[in-house]
Amino acid sequence: MRGNQLLKCSTGIVVPCYNEMDRIQLPKFSEFLISNDFIYFCFVNDGSTDGTQKILVDFVNLNPERSQLVNLSKNQGKAEAVRQGINTLLKSSKFQLVGYWDADLAAPLTEIRGFIQKFKSNNELKAVCGSRILRLGSSIRRSVFRHYFGRFFATVVSNMLKIPVYDTQCGAKIFLAEFAEYIFSEKFLSRWFFDVELFARSIEHIGRQNTIHGVFELPLSQWHDQGQSKVTWANVLQTPLELLKIYIFYRNRMANE
Repeated sequence: MRGNQLLKCSTGIVVPCYNEMDRIQLPKFSEFLISNDFIYFCFVNDGSTDGTQKILVDFVNLNPERSQLVNLSKNQGKAEAVRQGINTLLKSSKFQLVGYWDADLAAPLTEIRGFIQKFKSNNELKAVCGSRILRLGSSIRRSVFRHYFGRFFATVVSNMLKIPVYDTQCGAKIFLAEFAEYIFSEKFLSRWFFDVELFARSIEHIGRQNTIHGVFELPLSQWHDQGQSKVTWANVLQTPLELLKIYIFYRNRMANE
């Protein structure tokens, strides 16, 4: 799955959606499908109470060969929505890469091609994760609170997992399908901080050093926060407890890596 064949393979992208009717930009998804024949979208409606389900049904009906809808009758949180979508894609052997992308397109879909190019250039990679690093030549727009909370959060997680990760929570990640089969097999403990669990499961599965070298953080060229986050102040206040819960659950599983 390397070399020039990589861009020709099918790449399945999960798009978790909860009450996205007023902000999801479906024409951009249509445009991306037209110009990138290696992409397939799996939308997951996570128990939305607005008109999200209807507009997603309409989209899939217009693009039946390149998209599908997984409909969850009750809201289960982003973690389970993503997991359900990934496992739906993994039921088909045609996807060599699977991943997830935030529905609000804070990271434009055009970034996906850079992720795939990274897999193409490095045979050892298991995953490519977007990283919102503010640097010359990039356009990273985040609120001051989100930026500094993200830096604090990443520092805590780096020390907890003993890996030098800069941005665990970016909603743009792509994995080798066979790697995803393991790290998405079990339900996650956390509804919102499941990305941390992905790194913990990677350490458990392939070891800490292989995670450091096999999971690549790709600096995004563009990330623009889109309106209000679905993460509430209550979620923020629960952060220490959530991280402690994750650490206690995974520490023994990571101990023998």
